[in-house]
Formats: sequence, structure tokens, C-alpha cells
Amino acid sequence: MKKDVYILSGFLGSGKTTLLKELLQSLKDQNKKPAVLMNELGNVSIDSDAVNDDTALRELLDGCICCTISEKLESQLQELLLNEEFDVLIIETTGAAHPVEVVDSILSPLFADRFEFRGIITVVDGLQWRNRADFSPAVLHLMREQIRHAQYIVANKMDLLTEMEQGTFSYELQQINQNAKVYLTNYSRVSMEDILSLRADRVAVSHDRAPLGDHLTLQAVVYTFSGKVNGEAFEEWVKAQSDTIYRMKGYVPLQGRKHPTLFQYSYGMPLFMPGEMNYPTNFVIIGENLHKKEIIQSLQEIDLMK
Repeated sequence: MKKDVYILSGFLGSGKTTLLKELLQSLKDQNKKPAVLMNELGNVSIDSDAVNDDTALRELLDGCICCTISEKLESQLQELLLNEEFDVLIIETTGAAHPVEVVDSILSPLFADRFEFRGIITVVDGLQWRNRADFSPAVLHLMREQIRHAQYIVANKMDLLTEMEQGTFSYELQQINQNAKVYLTNYSRVSMEDILSLRADRVAVSHDRAPLGDHLTLQAVVYTFSGKVNGEAFEEWVKAQSDTIYRMKGYVPLQGRKHPTLFQYSYGMPLFMPGEMNYPTNFVIIGENLHKKEIIQSLQEIDLMK
């Protein structure tokens, strides 16, 4: 059975750890066993005391999950899968992590078929956002990206804003991401039921009393090849894909090759590397507005021994 994965995103000091504590308690109340992977930029853990001893915890220190330590992340996830019993994995990222890169890092082809990516929860500090002109352009861009790719936005610390500022904040968040569900709150207090019902392939969207509707946002599709694949057919398949795909990666069992070939695709650039052993033939696709059923059906058509 696949294990659900939620990503907690948001800039430094926004309130992610407070929300993490609530999420863990809610999962335990539902008799679900959580595990936590916590990422700190420094070499000393700051927030690990937020996780009780009865919850499996792994930490990635001294680097960003999506940049310098992605290999360590992979080994930590493999170790979790081998040695811990859990139903749900929550990954709390550093404030400097880009959401797309984090999804890319956690969905290694080696174990992508063991996880179900449920969505990104981004916490936004209302005061930080109001004073965002104080930040550098690079930091402001990152904050916008964390908002844009979320399925669920926790607009936090509303007690520090006036009513008019709250209205402006709410409007600006929806201008960046009209597909997310937005909660205006204090101390990261939100409906745990709403968060834990997230699905990254189809997300119900509302803002307080706004009407509900179905929209799609950042998603991950995992397909496992069952047999050999014609190389030309696969290249044609890649060319035919939507430009809303940011990443593709996996081990493709191409005809005429002894071992599956490592395929990497990033923002339009494909790369093939000869495989050296029989890795699992998992293939991961990450992007926005993806039609999961159509993608899987098209891959089945080139999977010659399906």
C-alpha cells in the first residue's frame, strides 16, 4: 500500500512547525502512524523537539533538500521505508526550498511507486508578506513560487494585520494561485480534515465562502514499465508531451539494451544515460495541469509487454 506524502512549505518563520505539530496529532487521533522528514539549512537541528519520540523522525541538516543534499534525502527515505512502520510522511522543508525541486527530490525512481504525493501546504506569514519590499528579488520570487505551487495556503498571523490589509493579502494570494484553498488564520490553526483530504491530482478550490470547483495544480504521475519499450516510440512520446511538464525521470527498459536506461528531462531538455544494473523501471512525471489517465494510457501504448 502506498504511503501518503505531504510537503510543508513556506518561508523562514512563517509557522510551519506549529502546523506540523497539529498535523501529527490529527493523524494520531485517526490511528494513522506518521513519519517526519525535517530539513534545516544549518548544521544544528532547531525544530526537532516538535516531534514526539513515538514518531519516526529523520533530519537533513546543513543544506537545502532540493540542492546540495538530494542524495542524502534519497538514502533517508529508503532507510525509512526499510526500517520504520508508518502510514503518512510529512516533509517540512527549509524556507529556502523551491516546491518543484522538493517534489522532484522525494520522488526518486527507486521508490516512487511506494509513495502517493498528496500535495503542498504553504504557510505564508502575513506580516512578512506586507513588508515583502524589504526582501531581495530572489527571496520574493521564491515566496511567490511557494504560493503558486501550493494546493493549500495557510495565510498566517492575521492578528498582526488590519482588516483592510487582510483583504489585500487574501486578494494577492489568489492572484498568484487561484487554484489553492486559502485559510486566513492565527497560530496556523486550520481544518486538519481539509488538509488530510488533499489530492494532488484533483483539488477542490475555495476561499472561505467562495464557490467550490475542480482545478488542477502541481502533480506527480508515477508509471512502472512492465516490459521493453521501443526507443523511437519513446522519443516520439516525449516530444508529444505538454510544456507544463517540468521534470521526467526514471529507468526505461529500452529494446536492445541489457539494463534499463536512465532518462532525465528538465524543462524541455532530455538526457539518456546507459544503465549499469536492473533498477526498478519506475518513471516519474512532475508538472502542472497534467491529465494523469491520458498520460498513463499513452505510456501503456508504448509499453510493449504491458
